Amino acid sequence: MDATDLARWQFAITTVYHFLFVPITIGTSLLIAGIQTAWVRTGNPAYLRLTKFLGKLFLINFALGLVTGIVQEFQFGMNWSDYSRFVGDIFGAPLAFEALLSFFLESTFLGIWIFGWDRLPKKLHLASIWCVAIGTMLSAYFILAANSFMQNPVGYKLNPATGRAEMTDFLAVLTNPVQLVTFPHTITAAWMTAGGFVMAACLYHLYKGKAPQADLTAYRNSARIGAVVCLIGGLLVAITGDLQGKVMTEKQPMKMAAAEALYQSEQPAGFSAFTIGSLDGSTEKFAVKVPGLLSFLATGSFDGKVEGINDLKAEYDQKYGQTSGNDASALAKSPTDYVPTIPLTYWTFRLMIGLGLLAAAISAAMLWVTRKKNRNADGAPVHAPLRKYWLWAAIAVPLLPVCANSAGWIFTEVGRQPWLVFGLMTTANGVSPSVSTGEVLISMIVFTLLYGALAVVEITLLLRYLRHGLPAEGSPELTGIGPGGGPDSESADRPMVFSY
Repeated sequence: MDATDLARWQFAITTVYHFLFVPITIGTSLLIAGIQTAWVRTGNPAYLRLTKFLGKLFLINFALGLVTGIVQEFQFGMNWSDYSRFVGDIFGAPLAFEALLSFFLESTFLGIWIFGWDRLPKKLHLASIWCVAIGTMLSAYFILAANSFMQNPVGYKLNPATGRAEMTDFLAVLTNPVQLVTFPHTITAAWMTAGGFVMAACLYHLYKGKAPQADLTAYRNSARIGAVVCLIGGLLVAITGDLQGKVMTEKQPMKMAAAEALYQSEQPAGFSAFTIGSLDGSTEKFAVKVPGLLSFLATGSFDGKVEGINDLKAEYDQKYGQTSGNDASALAKSPTDYVPTIPLTYWTFRLMIGLGLLAAAISAAMLWVTRKKNRNADGAPVHAPLRKYWLWAAIAVPLLPVCANSAGWIFTEVGRQPWLVFGLMTTANGVSPSVSTGEVLISMIVFTLLYGALAVVEITLLLRYLRHGLPAEGSPELTGIGPGGGPDSESADRPMVFSY
């Protein structure tokens, strides 16, 4: 492998690893804000205890996501300097907004939320976690705006003298058609992930069955909340994904053709659940297909025409040509194959859909299993430990949407290849020319080992605080919070301390 291949591997490893934390952070912050709102409105201490419990898990995830995200920006200068030079005028604006507005909003108010439990009135303290949730979504919006430019360049002009893309319309960049469907799809997928994350934490304690009956009731109710959020998120993911597929077909038809490994144009086009092809992937030998489904996903009509890879390749060869050099009209190294890696796009597209459906199915099953409550003579619910297979469900349900998110992003980025910025710059032309293969290999190994160590830290901390469960009533975590949710009289003169 040359420096370009290794640079791609390094960016893929660090990006996929970082994105394991992103949907959990986005979705869980909103879920915690909703649960704390329920506590403020009802005064029910069960909601406060659940907020504290999930807050610990959220903070661990937030910290690891922050650390791993910093590396992403370093790589633009390390391995992708030509790309950074080409799009720097455009990427600078949304990434600056993300850092100076969104990140500071979420990090500042997260600090207020952590330290302000026994210092702020309950409604003001509640507002801080809502600001964190809004900040995480704004961060996602600005970052996705930058990524959407790579999928569908808008609001720019090419400067022939410098060979750079220059922004002409910032609003167009923020309202890119790809951005307007990618953002809701990403956010609803994060809600689905957060629902699975909460459901898993509570299913574990229901499986153990060792907590007091009151706590088991709280775990049961919380698991059902997580399941509902996961199901609603899954439904919205399906709706937004359908919209995204139609925009993708319009802006990047090759990506849709690659998702189905469709070499010849078809009308109508079926969607294959499973395909066996030739060794080079160019010929279909056997396939299990749903007639007309791909046409519907791509065009909204079960009889719509979907262009195939061969026709699109001929079109791209004629449109972009087999060019060389670094001029502003065709930033591609010669010769260029405009077909992405078909097996990877085909299977990641199906993994994204299949894993999401499986997570939704587990959520629905969990709601069914916990729908009834056995009660003793005084009317109090009695909870028996869940069967052993629910332990496996608790392990799977947060991992399934996380893996579906990762598969979706791999499909999104691989399906765009060989373009780094679609129609403007190829991946081969964006890598740093002065970085050697050995330098990229060393940095990739270092980052991979570092991220492996961080994974051990993350899992260890999550499991430790997961086993602790809900804070006990009257524990130090809950003291200092008066009946109204703000500071009590005894804590008024105490110094501000870290709440967790």
